[in-house]
Amino acid sequence: MLPSRSFAAALLTAVLGALLVPAGTAHAEDRTVRGGRLDWGIKSSFQSYVTGPVAQGSWALLGGAATTGANQFRFHSATGAYDPGGGSLDAAFSGGVRFTGHRKADGTHQLDLTVARPTVRVSGGRGTLYADLTSRAKGSGTVTTARQVPLAALSLGGIDMRGGSTPIALNNVPATLTSQGAAAFAGYYPAGTVLDPVSLSVDTRAPSRAPASASAEPSATAPATPSAGGFADAAVDWGVRRTFREYVTGPVAGGRWTLTGGARDGGALFRFPAGHGTYDAEKGALAAEFAGAVRFTGAHLDLTLDRIAVRVEAGRGTLSSAGRPLITFPASGLAPRDGLVTLTEAPATLTAEGAQVFAGMYPAGTRMDPLSLAVAVTDAARARIPALPDLGTQAAPSSPSATPSPSASASPAASTGSGSDRTGLYTAVAGAALVAAAAGAGWVLVRRRRAGRPEEPAAPAAAPTTDHQ
Repeated sequence: MLPSRSFAAALLTAVLGALLVPAGTAHAEDRTVRGGRLDWGIKSSFQSYVTGPVAQGSWALLGGAATTGANQFRFHSATGAYDPGGGSLDAAFSGGVRFTGHRKADGTHQLDLTVARPTVRVSGGRGTLYADLTSRAKGSGTVTTARQVPLAALSLGGIDMRGGSTPIALNNVPATLTSQGAAAFAGYYPAGTVLDPVSLSVDTRAPSRAPASASAEPSATAPATPSAGGFADAAVDWGVRRTFREYVTGPVAGGRWTLTGGARDGGALFRFPAGHGTYDAEKGALAAEFAGAVRFTGAHLDLTLDRIAVRVEAGRGTLSSAGRPLITFPASGLAPRDGLVTLTEAPATLTAEGAQVFAGMYPAGTRMDPLSLAVAVTDAARARIPALPDLGTQAAPSSPSATPSPSASASPAASTGSGSDRTGLYTAVAGAALVAAAAGAGWVLVRRRRAGRPEEPAAPAAAPTTDHQ
């Protein structure tokens, strides 16, 4: 006789198959993966070692990667395919992280490891995480680069992934280092080492059935041209401060952020769109106001940034919220190129008034996240405003280990832990989950984690820090 949990998982699989696969369909059509995020700390104890007193190193984010919660990196813009009939998933993500430590006299590092472009492939009940790896060997110092190395084996516990809708989500999937991964990992850990669990959420789309002629039909009228002194559109991207975001979603504040009014989450930054105002090309001057707001809430924390505005004059820029200047940044040479004015990752400094807005968490002059700006002077340039990293449709960008479950008995442990945790598996089952699945709201596999953290890093500070800014 099957145990009750196994029976519940099997029952859920059967019901989902009946609800989500159309009657009389022998094989569900493959769906395109477009948009989503993967959250993974790689190995928390390795992060602690790199930044600790022995290695005295650091890590840097690459390609739009971000951080979330405690000790997790967020990779973005998933692409690939999902087969509802066979249950296979192939999802590739963008971004990377580089670890360096043990600095030598010549400026190089004995420890130098980059993990980028993780890809999760699931087929036949088995899962593997691949990644591009660049590493320096511990002894010889030889640098090797390998593309899409099978880095981690993912334990799916035999869960049947057939018949899923969108988004497809996997939470806290146990991961262990493969033999190929151990070699590419510069020998810091042997094969079989338990890594941090993997969480992902991806959007899927059915094949397009629009007639080919519809997309080829030209526009009958040309778009209007902005009025003199104005511009067609603008967007400003700013992440506030990485360590502040980590503090908000970390174990101390235990909070989250909420986006409203059209603001978007790009992982490492927030986008405030629909800019309007004036631009003077001769003077390189800009006065723009943007839509959207972001509200940070948590223990003893409630901060809203809204009515975002940017002013540039005499080569210097200021971003303000609700009329209060938050940061200043260099902005010389704001000249249009093919109708588009851009400023990429300008270093930002907290103003005295901004320090008050943050209730004294940071003093005036603190280095904040860089700012990027795009202003479409003409209508034609609107399409060339840089795309934002795509995190998919999943709401509440908090730690995925805290994802709520439809029933209290199936609620996953709200912790991030280290890569040495022992992990139990089961599928969350509840009537609400079945209703959501039937409505196409999504299919979530929830994993419970047991206690015990022999490699847990030191407890975080009680306030956001300046480390790794």
